[in-house]
Parts: sequence; structure tokens; C-alpha cells
Amino acid sequence: MTGPTIDEIGGPRGERATLVLFSTAFCAPCRATRRVLNEVAAIVSGVAVVEVDAESRLDLVRGLDVTSTPTVLVLDGAGAIVKRASGQPRKIDVIAALGAV
Repeated sequence: MTGPTIDEIGGPRGERATLVLFSTAFCAPCRATRRVLNEVAAIVSGVAVVEVDAESRLDLVRGLDVTSTPTVLVLDGAGAIVKRASGQPRKIDVIAALGAV
């Protein structure tokens, strides 16, 4: 997968992985997704969470073909996108996605 880099996305990069959440202000599933991602980052070492406001970063939304919120990108330690998912993920699915990183 190609597109903007973690440096263009902004925020901290995790040593092992970075979870990038595209959200909007009035998106209820986005709030639940934020909570799940932060819980995973608290139990899996080397994982950082970066939240991107989709409405204010249309350049990234277009460049990464984000069509709905929440959308989560999983980046490896080098900042390359290795997985993506739309909708509200379960904690176990996020942990499983990190297993491939």
C-alpha cells in the first residue's frame, strides 16, 4: 500500500507499530474505536496511536482513500502501511493485526 508517510500524517511513531485512526467529531463509533486502540497500545509494547481528524486533513483522506470513519491503518515500525480496516474493530482483531507486524 502506498500513500502519505507517517511523517506526513504526524504524531508519534511506535517502535513496533503505529495505529492511525481517521475519525470525525460526531462519529460515535470513532469514540469507541479510540478507546479500543488506546487499550491495545497500553498492553502491547512499542505501539503508538495517532488520531487524524478526517474533516481537517482532506489531503490525507484523499491520498489514503479513506471513504468512511472510523478507518484504522496499521503501520509497521518503519511507517509503512501494512493493514487497514473500516468500522469499529474489536480489541482482539487489533491485537491480531499487530501480530503480523
